[in-house]
This record gives sequence, C-alpha cells and structure tokens, in this order.
Amino acid sequence: MEMTNLDEVDIRILQILRVDGRISAAELAQRVGLSVTPVIRRLRQLENNRVITGYVALIDEVALGYAMSVFVSVKLDKQIEAALQSFEQAILQFPEVVDCWLMTGNRDYLLRIAITGLKEFEELMIERLVKIDGVASIESSIPIRRVKSGVSRTP
Repeated sequence: MEMTNLDEVDIRILQILRVDGRISAAELAQRVGLSVTPVIRRLRQLENNRVITGYVALIDEVALGYAMSVFVSVKLDKQIEAALQSFEQAILQFPEVVDCWLMTGNRDYLLRIAITGLKEFEELMIERLVKIDGVASIESSIPIRRVKSGVSRTP
C-alpha cells in the first residue's frame, strides 16, 4: 500500500495504534467513526500491505536494570558484501545490541547498546565487540538525556 493509497481513516487508525497498540477493534472503530467490520478489514489490509508490520509491548529498559545506553559507531576494515554479512551475523548474537544500522559516511554501522553500566560495556567491548572479524575501529558516545522518543512516524 503506497502512501497515496491511504485515506484519512487509515491514517487515523495508524495514529491511534501508534499510541495504543492494545486498543480493541470496537474502541478503534468508535474513535475513527466506523463500525467494527470495516475497521477490521482496514487493519487486515494495512497488515497485508506491510504498513503495519507487527504489534509489540514497549518495555522500560531502566525498569529491567539496563540503566545505560551507549551509541557505538563501527568501522570495518573492508566494505565488501562478505564483511558486511559477517559483521551483521555476529551482531545478531549480542542481546545488548538493541538497534543496528548500516550507515553512510565515515562509519559503517551505528549500534545502540542497552547495558547495566560501564562495567558491562567494558566487558562487551573488550571481550566480544572488538573481536568480531573485520572490525577496524570503534567509537562510542554516551547519551545524557533522551529528548524525543518514537517507534515510527505516521502522517
């Protein structure tokens, strides 16, 4: 479903779900001004067209003891397909890595790592991250405060 195929009701459904993914179909229908059946049909169409890709619980990492995030930029020694795939496969095994993005610019990857503190970060860096084949350099930044948080952008 291309953006041009979304009408105002579809956009409103997405905006409501972004804030409350557990809303009932009946409540969603009431809020968008339709009956339940057409709302469910629209939801299925949004899901089938991969506009809605899933439903998740947002978890407070701090409440689980992961009080610190670190952003890590990684540069590989080679930017060839095999090196990229090897790094990506390795990083999938690190539960501390919450986000991993292939980047343009002077670094190849940007990671967000959720950890309990600097000791855990040190162990991750020294014992595991720097030992991934092909890693040439790593640069880390520790955020002071999150200014804005979002899961996705809606129209």
